[in-house]
Amino acid sequence: MDMGRESRWEKDAMTVEIVFALVTAAALAGLIFVISWVLTLPLDLSGSAERRVLTGGALLGASAGAWRLVRVLLRFDNQRRLGR
Repeated sequence: MDMGRESRWEKDAMTVEIVFALVTAAALAGLIFVISWVLTLPLDLSGSAERRVLTGGALLGASAGAWRLVRVLLRFDNQRRLGR
């Protein structure tokens, strides 16, 4: 292997890790939004209260998804630098 160049295996591992991070981040964000949507049903919210709960769920879901994405990719980078 050339110094400074990544092998095909390393590139494939990086691609798999990126896809894993994206899929799990999207799943987490979607799950949190669905939970907020389901909470509006038994509470019988309507109008602006329902919109606020859904907006909060969307923001919380997006934040959690971004956190998951960054966490997975940083963990992968740390493991790659340690040679694991």
